[in-house]
Amino acid sequence: MKIDTRSVARFLRAPDKAARAILLYGPDGGLVRERGEGLARLVVDDLSDPFRVAEFAGDALADDPARLADEAAAMSLSGGRRVVRVRPAGNECAAAFAEFLRHPIGDALIVVEAGELDGRSALRKLFEGADNAAAIACYRDEAGNLDRVIAETLAAYKVTATPDAAQWLASRLGGDRQVTRRELEKLALYVGADNTARLEDAQACVGDSAEIDTDDLVHAVAEGDVKALDRAFGRLVAEGASPIQIARRAQWHFARLHLCAASIAGGSDESSAMRALRPPVFYKDDARFRRQLKRWPPEGAQDAIASLLAAEMQAKAGGQSPLAELTIGRCLLEIAHGGQKRPS
Repeated sequence: MKIDTRSVARFLRAPDKAARAILLYGPDGGLVRERGEGLARLVVDDLSDPFRVAEFAGDALADDPARLADEAAAMSLSGGRRVVRVRPAGNECAAAFAEFLRHPIGDALIVVEAGELDGRSALRKLFEGADNAAAIACYRDEAGNLDRVIAETLAAYKVTATPDAAQWLASRLGGDRQVTRRELEKLALYVGADNTARLEDAQACVGDSAEIDTDDLVHAVAEGDVKALDRAFGRLVAEGASPIQIARRAQWHFARLHLCAASIAGGSDESSAMRALRPPVFYKDDARFRRQLKRWPPEGAQDAIASLLAAEMQAKAGGQSPLAELTIGRCLLEIAHGGQKRPS
């Protein structure tokens, strides 16, 4: 069975009793791990208990497919239901799961953690089509969902955030759920319980340490630095960043350049226009942003945004594939080349 987005939270709290195995997959590895652990803890409090928890990689089932049934049917010496965690997993274990789901035995909950699986994936199709299994996609946090994660994580430590701090955090986080939570926990400890995190607090704690950070890339695009762009894009993709997420971060940056440039064209001075941005420009990036404003008048920034939107739509049509990476990468390079022709 395929669990749709609206039903995921409810399913994770109380999984369908018919689901003997649950597949978690998607581009947000942190969210896959978080949900996998959460499901396992519904059955076993201590995930280090060797009598009630078995864990192995999916490729182990390619050599020994019977191991899945053996672990699912095994009895715990200490009593209680068992959990079988298969991670990382991929299409190499699809045949073993197909056989198990045809003839399931035992009562163990099987939690399977995978990376990105496209619609052609044998493992994903198997779990989505089976009545006794479930598949849940784990996508990176965006927009309203990311705002909720930020608010809930800070609230757990009795901390709130000012609106500009929350906006700034949303612009920096979201690439990986566990990274997001780790950065927010660090911020909460920094400001202390029953306090409010201000923008300067967020910048002091998260500004130089978020693992999924596209600032180098967007600055390279806006400055026409093709070599720096190529390095940053390659590094981010290698770390698992979504090309579409990168494109959206670039859109956000050029939208800010457009807003500021339009304000200047309307008569505002540069400093006033920059101060009006929410969240304001990070102080370490002040000089770079001013240089970029000279390169990108309102119409130029608007053209860049339009190109990025078109590239995102084309990339989405191809799904999470090398085509998406190629489409977004080419668009960023074209914008950077255009930036080279503009005066700095």
